[in-house]
Amino acid sequence: MLVLLILHLVAALLAPPLVGRWGPRACYPLALAPAATFGWAVAHTGTVRAGGAVVETYPWIADLRLDVALRVTTLSWLMLLLVGGVGALVLVYSARYFHAGSAGLARFAAVMVAFAGAMLGLVVSDDLLLLYVFWELTTVFSYLLIGHSTERRSSRLAATQSLIVTTLGGLAMLVGFLLLGHHAGGYRWSVITAAPPSGGGHLVAAVLLILAGALAKSAVFPFSSWLPVAMAAPTPVSAYLHAAAMVKAGVFLVALLAPALAPAGPWRPVTVVAGLVTLVLGGWAALRQTDLKLLLAYGTVSQLGLLTVVLGAGTPQAALAGITMLLAHALFKAALFLVVGILDHSAGSRDLRDLSGVWRGAPVLAGVAALAAASMAGLPPLLGFVAKEAVLAAFPGRPVVLALLVAGSALTVAYSIRFVWGAFAARPGVPATDIERPPAVLLGPPALLAVAGLAAGLAAGRLGGLLRPYAELLGPVEESLALWHGPTVALGLSAAAIAGGVGLHLVRGPLAPALARLRAPVGGNQGYEWVTHQFDRFAIKVTGTTQRGALPQYLGTMLLVLVLVPGAAMLASRPWRTSVVAWDTPAQVVVCVVIAGAAVLAVGARRRLTAMLLVGVTGYGTAMMFVLYGSPDLALTQFLVETATIAVFVLVLRRLPDRFSARPLRSSRWVRRGIGVAVGLVLAGLALVAAGARRAPSISLDFPDLAFAEGHGRNVVNVTLVDIRAWDTMGEISVLVVAATGVASLIYERSRTGPRPRRLQPAQERRTVWLRGGATLQEHRRSIVFEVVTRLIFHTVVIFSLFLLVSGHNAPGGGFAGGLVASLALAVRYLAGGRYELAEAVPVGAGTVLGAGLALSVGSGVVGLLTTGTVLQSVKVSLWLPLVGHFHLVTSLFFDIGVYLVVIGLVLDVLRSLGAEVDRHVEAAGEPSQGLAVEREAERR
Repeated sequence: MLVLLILHLVAALLAPPLVGRWGPRACYPLALAPAATFGWAVAHTGTVRAGGAVVETYPWIADLRLDVALRVTTLSWLMLLLVGGVGALVLVYSARYFHAGSAGLARFAAVMVAFAGAMLGLVVSDDLLLLYVFWELTTVFSYLLIGHSTERRSSRLAATQSLIVTTLGGLAMLVGFLLLGHHAGGYRWSVITAAPPSGGGHLVAAVLLILAGALAKSAVFPFSSWLPVAMAAPTPVSAYLHAAAMVKAGVFLVALLAPALAPAGPWRPVTVVAGLVTLVLGGWAALRQTDLKLLLAYGTVSQLGLLTVVLGAGTPQAALAGITMLLAHALFKAALFLVVGILDHSAGSRDLRDLSGVWRGAPVLAGVAALAAASMAGLPPLLGFVAKEAVLAAFPGRPVVLALLVAGSALTVAYSIRFVWGAFAARPGVPATDIERPPAVLLGPPALLAVAGLAAGLAAGRLGGLLRPYAELLGPVEESLALWHGPTVALGLSAAAIAGGVGLHLVRGPLAPALARLRAPVGGNQGYEWVTHQFDRFAIKVTGTTQRGALPQYLGTMLLVLVLVPGAAMLASRPWRTSVVAWDTPAQVVVCVVIAGAAVLAVGARRRLTAMLLVGVTGYGTAMMFVLYGSPDLALTQFLVETATIAVFVLVLRRLPDRFSARPLRSSRWVRRGIGVAVGLVLAGLALVAAGARRAPSISLDFPDLAFAEGHGRNVVNVTLVDIRAWDTMGEISVLVVAATGVASLIYERSRTGPRPRRLQPAQERRTVWLRGGATLQEHRRSIVFEVVTRLIFHTVVIFSLFLLVSGHNAPGGGFAGGLVASLALAVRYLAGGRYELAEAVPVGAGTVLGAGLALSVGSGVVGLLTTGTVLQSVKVSLWLPLVGHFHLVTSLFFDIGVYLVVIGLVLDVLRSLGAEVDRHVEAAGEPSQGLAVEREAERR
């Protein structure tokens, strides 16, 4: 199963280049990925028939007890057949549905295969958290597929609506999973079902939240509005996502959880009521549609309601009927959607008011549509009839439920006839529709699906034997599937439904005014728009009330909450230690006095530059405390960070007034001072509490031995960053990349690569030029001494940064410290020579440096996975080189190089945005000067 997931991933990655080379024909080889899923499921039919399970487990995140646990039983086996088989046929169909040069075809092919892989992962996941990961992947991929036609507003709105509804449902479901897993003692579903959780408030809450996610995914009331709107997607997407795959995820989850959770209090009322309402309202809405695709969409909504009722009933007979209907619905609905796509392509319309006599021009297509529609209507000997009779037989003694099921079935028959009659019949007064004969590649997939529905109906007994193990999870099955059970009550109800549907179709003329008038006072789409509008209004009111643009107000509010909540709790419980060592050496007292004095003076400073320098003193004082405590790595990093921060502050202060606000703040001054003192006391108390709260030995006590044995280094701090806690570092550098991108997006109006290095004139080349960019600066900004010193020390500082990088594994340093040193060298060069000099120093874009660093760090993790089986595990390699001899290389060095590049890229982005780009804006807004004229001449050249 894991191999199948990897196969889909590889196929999705290969899709764009394949489409670029072969066009739509690339869908043929891409169809092999879902076809492999289908073949794998067929190969394991024997295991499923015997009621067994195919299990694969791979360790993943041990601390969370989360494994890649994959398990296939009867239900997931059936879903694999649908996901793989229908997916392969839809991709084959897409090879002729799309034309060469179709916009977004490469994206469509890649996302379609990726979606098939996500559905594969969803249905085979045995861990609820892993299932949620794939669940959300299907949401994202469906969003991309529904919004395929990005130039159309309707597609974008439909994709957004589906994303919002299904994502909110998914988040509710995640909370339900967490509640369920926490009280069950784990998230492995096979373990939970072996000992189903007992009742209680937590179980009720978990069931309701999980059902909210399932109903939202399957467009069941009250979440039905997104599915009809999603018909803005291309027809192959509708045939796969909205007939066989995505919308089946919700009912699949209901079927998966029913054996364990059906006895829970709210389960049956919610599934039965929501399903019956959806069944009837969806069927009634389908009768009112003139667009064939919308007719099928509302029919899908209706039958998803039917599936929810049956699969949620929690009885053996209902389970067998529901899983049969699940198969039948996927076969006939996918076939009918593909038929609509052929009509749209060949006849140029899918509006039944414009179509007439199509069966004469495309008799085979009409036959395929009639066969699939007959299964949808529940006519013998098709699988739809077998499933519907089983459904009606599964609710004995429940007259209200049976009456609504028969009513919904009658509506299904009526819109099935309406579909075939509207699409293919000759209509009086409407000119005959010219239609091109569809090619075999387009006609083959729906024909195979329709014929499969017929074959499965004829082989109902054997099919029942395959599906029976799922139903037996809920108890003994009294009656299996069969095409003929004799004159039973279910058969009579089925005949009544067929007669009722035929009658509804025959009175369609007189019924038309009633259909037009009888509708819900508020449509589902209107309800969605009203809810989102109210959320928007609420957000505006909250933002207008709380976000008034006053930074001191925001900061004061956050600090007050810090003082009142944890501070009050700390005073109430008094958990701190009674004995405290004030200092270890008198030097610490001196440093603390300096830090406190600088902080007090910074509060009273009137000039921004003065305040910034005083704050810098507090940072350098903190670094000195690290030195006194024997932490050279922390001290070095703190010194470098403080220096880089001061440089950034200097860049920002150029665009701010010299002095702080001169507003009269005397009345609030003491309030602000009081808040500051209170925050200081609370943080000091929290530090004492944290220091005395440990009850177990610190895990860091093992770090020195781990650093040497597994990380192959003696510098515990650096080895911790690049090996022991490398996942943390990976997250931190990812945040740095995001921060750099955010800074650039706020500042830049053009390329982030900076100005091109200026080419000097021959006369200038003959002269001694200390910095090539110096000539572009205005005369009053140039300093020859600064340029000379920069020229002399720049390369030395860069070499020193490389020394810190490579020596950090065994001595103070590392990628972070080395990157900061190199960044400071770039900052000095920018300050001495301006933005053109910065471009001379680094003639590549900051984004390139950031991307290369992140890719290198991630790549080193992959190397560890391939060599040791553990991501980011360091490997020691012994090498020998002439003149050097034997030496050892640790693979975590490459991770550290990635960190080094990310830090440089971040600072480079800051220098080019807050520095070079702001310079350009300032100079463009002022009067042209000699220096600016030189710079503009350089830009022109």
